[in-house]
Amino acid sequence: MTSHSTDRRRFLGGAAAGAAFLSSALARAAGDDMATVRAAVAAGHDDTVRRLQDWIAHPTIAAEQLNVEGGADYMARLARDAGFQKVQKVPTKGVPGVFATLDAGAKRWVGLYFMYDVKQFDPAEWSHPPLEGRLVDRPGTGKVIVGRGAVNQKGPQTAFLAALHALRAAGKKPPVNLVLVAEGEEEIGSPHFPEIVRRPDVLAALKKCQGIFMPSAGQGPNGSASISLGAKGVIELELVSSGEKWGRGPAKDVHSSLKAQVDSPVWHLVQALNTLVEADGNTPAIPGWFEKVRPLTARERALVAESARNRNEADAKRSLGVQRWIGDLPWQEALERLVSQPTVNIEGLVAGYTGPGGKTVLPARAVAKLDLRLVPNMTVEDCLAKLRAHLASRGFGDIEVNVSGGYDPTETAEDSRIIRSQQAVFTRAGIPYALTPRNAGSWPGYVFTGPPLGLPAGQFGFGTGAGAHAPNEYYVIESLGPAVAGIDGATMGYVDFLYEMAAIK
Repeated sequence: MTSHSTDRRRFLGGAAAGAAFLSSALARAAGDDMATVRAAVAAGHDDTVRRLQDWIAHPTIAAEQLNVEGGADYMARLARDAGFQKVQKVPTKGVPGVFATLDAGAKRWVGLYFMYDVKQFDPAEWSHPPLEGRLVDRPGTGKVIVGRGAVNQKGPQTAFLAALHALRAAGKKPPVNLVLVAEGEEEIGSPHFPEIVRRPDVLAALKKCQGIFMPSAGQGPNGSASISLGAKGVIELELVSSGEKWGRGPAKDVHSSLKAQVDSPVWHLVQALNTLVEADGNTPAIPGWFEKVRPLTARERALVAESARNRNEADAKRSLGVQRWIGDLPWQEALERLVSQPTVNIEGLVAGYTGPGGKTVLPARAVAKLDLRLVPNMTVEDCLAKLRAHLASRGFGDIEVNVSGGYDPTETAEDSRIIRSQQAVFTRAGIPYALTPRNAGSWPGYVFTGPPLGLPAGQFGFGTGAGAHAPNEYYVIESLGPAVAGIDGATMGYVDFLYEMAAIK
């Protein structure tokens, strides 16, 4: 007789990933023959890996306007190949998106969010070519795919598509109908995604859904998982100081000896940046920034306390390469701050000469890239107005505020079907998980959770990876650890999730 622990390893790590944890009701709904689906996942493993490698080789980078049309066409092809019957490329004022539906004749509809764009990369910083999707043995982890977009989000999304391929190969229809909305601008703050979602035909399809989810690599290196009940919002922008706009300083770079006589746009920007935070460098100092911030509820504090008990602080510090939290806060308070506080962050600061040696120049222009994270009940519109008013009141009204994108925070009820289904699937697989009030990162889920849809939305998935936005990004294909899913285990996790969404009361 197979032990529970053996079944668990089969579910997570290999092609024989399992429906062994299906509840009796779910097993009946699945027809009691999920072995054929597991076999189809195993048979399709090589095709799944090749599909991911090919997708990595076709990057879309919105910030560089790289492959924006071709990326949408590729996403549409992936949807058609996976069984979506109606697939449309949706134009916007920026990068196009994709809208697709799969009507399996089921009783329920579930929404699906994909992003097909990735962050920029410098090949010189990578150990392997970032677009090759090379399979690499990673010590202590297993076989991984290294490439830009591998874990954020092409790996998890490929695993979900593999679930649809496996169901069809097994002669089964998906247990729920699906509505897919995909965009190519998430990495620049999704400035035109609302145009896709609020198109009348897309909106009508989404209104039928029980909720929306984004495939993700939801497990940590030790196999534990997290379920977020929301995410912070974000504003991405740049502040530009120039002699031309300021009316002081040079209109073009001049010799630095003239600093005794000429104002510096760079120092002007530095002084403006210094007014955005308190002396600690952490607390936003923009007037009114906290007036709409909703404090953590008692339930949210309890969830954070539970997370603090179940997570290892030393491991978290080691993975981030940090020695102390802000203000030397203890672990639980640091986690509370992570989920509850808005932030003003400098992503990059560029002016003048930054090459080898020196160059005695007084630059005419300076640029700071910022991201501002928002918590409930803050909004992009209100925060931008406050930022601009603050700069003007402090004598920096000449500084340009160029917004590239952004969106409001999201919140989803703990008792929604989409959250309860995630809990059920993790529980069946014997995976410890933590509910968290919100993700400290951001995704454009507000278009689903806010008006006019008001749907629950979240992220879900087995599997793991690391390096999102960084060199040597990877996604685990075959896991050495029995508690962590490889790509086949992640694929079966999505099969289980779809059946759970079909059956849950």
